[in-house]
Amino acid sequence: MRLLLLAMGGGAIGAGARHLVNGACMRCIGPGFPWATLVVNVAGSVLMGLVVEAVTRRLGGSVEWRTFMATGVLGGFTTFSAFSLDAANLMNRGDNALALAYVLGSVVLSILGLYAGLALARTIFP
Repeated sequence: MRLLLLAMGGGAIGAGARHLVNGACMRCIGPGFPWATLVVNVAGSVLMGLVVEAVTRRLGGSVEWRTFMATGVLGGFTTFSAFSLDAANLMNRGDNALALAYVLGSVVLSILGLYAGLALARTIFP
């Protein structure tokens, strides 16, 4: 039960952060492309790399800390269900090339972001 509550509390924080990023992207960039989801997925992947490498591998983080951060905060912050909906919306409006660029960009940049986070954590926490 304690781990569930930690995941839920972290999820609320992550969802709130996602909402703030969505609003900021809408104000700064506009609604023409799903920038907010792309930003969240890439940033979340970098942060996941940092958390996994630093907390679990380098600092001996507890299962509670990992549950709160990885499952809760980052699980609430990132979402590929929104990514899927954004890609489908782009395709439905006939922007197939843009949809393909979005899908490839999201996947490739997120994986690269994860590796960047792992490398950054290894530098910060040798």
